[in-house]
Amino acid sequence: MQIEFDPAKDVLNIKNHGLSLAAAAELEWDLLVSHADDTLHDYYEQRMVGFAPMGDTLYCVVFVEREADLIRVISLREAEKYEVKRYAANYS
Repeated sequence: MQIEFDPAKDVLNIKNHGLSLAAAAELEWDLLVSHADDTLHDYYEQRMVGFAPMGDTLYCVVFVEREADLIRVISLREAEKYEVKRYAANYS
């Protein structure tokens, strides 16, 4: 699977979350739980919110599936404690 992202969004993500969008390539995508569409704003594309581990840490990733093997990452951050608990209770 290929990962792409907007370099300007990457700069903002590093500033806001201390994490480059390039790190999404290291997520365990086969363990991704995508539970909801991102409906915060009216986007021109279907954005998904998902959770996937990288090592021992769970991350929240907002992304768009462009093609079967291409993911455009919009945002990446470490999951909040309540998100980790929900993931662990339901998916591990």
